[in-house]
Amino acid sequence: MVEFKFIFDFGSPKAYLVYNMVPGIEKRTGVKADYVPVLLGGIFKSTNNVSPIEAFKTVPAKGKYDDLDTERFVKKHGIDFNFNSHFPINTLNLMRGAVYAKENGFFEDYVKVIFKSMWVDNKKMDELDVIKTVLEENKLPAQRIFEGTQDQNIKSKLIENTAKAVEDGLFGVPSFLIDNELFFGKETLQDVEDLIKDKVDRL
Repeated sequence: MVEFKFIFDFGSPKAYLVYNMVPGIEKRTGVKADYVPVLLGGIFKSTNNVSPIEAFKTVPAKGKYDDLDTERFVKKHGIDFNFNSHFPINTLNLMRGAVYAKENGFFEDYVKVIFKSMWVDNKKMDELDVIKTVLEENKLPAQRIFEGTQDQNIKSKLIENTAKAVEDGLFGVPSFLIDNELFFGKETLQDVEDLIKDKVDRL
């Protein structure tokens, strides 16, 4: 069995772009991805990393090129995408919600709804009333999720996921671990798929 982990935080636009590509990799390789919610801010703090927005402040040309690269990627793959005008968004409650959803049987729907709200619908997803409305409109159990985000076991699990990601060498998202081999960013998607196919062929 090949282990295929997709490590993400809803606050990363690149994680959203990659999220749209993972189902194709799963279909072509026959290997299902294990989605791992982490807190990107915690990873940055532990690794002394900074967000691309901060990094681009000193080299504006990088930011301009990054926008162009994103535009090309979105067009090539036909992805619905709007850069969130409220960026950056504090995703602590959203990521705790993802952990809760994963443990309670509606993870796939939750992830789809939150990513769309963030990177298509331009919602300010660090306001509780906005989150509540989004969840209710999409028939997700808002009250249960809110209660779940305050559960110590859920909080601890997100902390554990984030710490494990750092231990595994992550410094940002989107990242992949293929049998513990790390890949970072959307530029590695083909390499990820090729390695999975190679491992499957060897089984």
